[in-house]
Amino acid sequence: MNLSDRVTAITASPTLSMNALAKEMQSQGIDVINLGVGEPDFQTPENIAEAAIAAIKAEKTSFYTPSSGLLALKQAVVDRIYARYQARIGTDNVTITTGAKLSLYVLMQTLLNPGDVVVTAAPEWVSYVEQVKLAGGKLLEVHSKNDALKLTVPDLMNVSEPIKAVIINSPTNPTGQVYSREEIQHILDWGSKNDVFIILDEIYGQLVYNGVTFTSGLQLADINKTNMIIVDGVSKAYAMTGWRIGWTIAQPKIIQAMNKLLGHLTSNPTAAAQYAAIEALNGDQATVETMRQAFEERLNKTFDALNCVPGLHVDVKPQGAFYLFPKVDAEALLAVGVANTTELSTKILQEAHVAVPAGEGFGMPGYFRLSYAKDQATLDEAINRLSDFFKKYMKA
Repeated sequence: MNLSDRVTAITASPTLSMNALAKEMQSQGIDVINLGVGEPDFQTPENIAEAAIAAIKAEKTSFYTPSSGLLALKQAVVDRIYARYQARIGTDNVTITTGAKLSLYVLMQTLLNPGDVVVTAAPEWVSYVEQVKLAGGKLLEVHSKNDALKLTVPDLMNVSEPIKAVIINSPTNPTGQVYSREEIQHILDWGSKNDVFIILDEIYGQLVYNGVTFTSGLQLADINKTNMIIVDGVSKAYAMTGWRIGWTIAQPKIIQAMNKLLGHLTSNPTAAAQYAAIEALNGDQATVETMRQAFEERLNKTFDALNCVPGLHVDVKPQGAFYLFPKVDAEALLAVGVANTTELSTKILQEAHVAVPAGEGFGMPGYFRLSYAKDQATLDEAINRLSDFFKKYMKA
């Protein structure tokens, strides 16, 4: 079968592949703890679900909406941005997409020409590489020298090729680090000076812990006077991964260009999900804080426990999102008898029945990602299984 070079060149999502394998084993009756997928274990808050049901009953969901989303949802984004950050944007700065992932994909198609260079910090979210590749661009993964593995202006200045765009994910997936106000400001200033698009992936912006402050680019620059682009959505903070609603905030010219593509890709985001998202943004925000506090408690307990597992260590404690990204000691790899963490994660799944995607998929071999978006009892059992797994081999 002669498939396109385009699809043959991309790699399947390692997190979704691990998730599918874990679910297949679970369907066979195997007790697998799946820490491989990045989604809250909470149900979507009831007021949000009820808003979708009400919209269906009111016969609002049977027909096409504008391809860029309902005006009421765009206005809800505008209003929530002001409530969170006291930043003023207009509905012409917003397009609604079928998840933040589609926002990023369409952005790459909109911004990049073949050969254009996009820079991000390694480790990075798994889909950045393939999204850039599908647009004909080239992603450069910068391995920063700082302990938090965050991209800095000196890192950007050391890139020898012309840069078209930079992706900053804060809080980061998979390390959970949060860029400070000063770090974001310096990157935005550098982007303006060098006419480079700065894409800020802020999907985890409401999930920060232990007194850490999240800074949005919208607090630092006027969206209409800069090359800054914001990507966000309802998936993580509102426990709505399955609803698939995200958005891009940018200059109207960029939004208009994205909308041309969206009209050919999806026609519009699912109508019922849009009405749910309106309620998420306009309704009671108490559930966001409830979930944030739960994740914070899980982080604090699981971070210490994971660092007690022989052969693993996390040097810098995460500040946001809901992931731990432990480094695997070379001695542990040798003892287990594997050549890399891809082989290790497969062996952990097969023998310890814990699903954790390998660092290779995030541009950082020698690590794996563990999601703590599970209840504490499940996390404790997962850590026990990992500990038993490594002890078995390292004592041999």
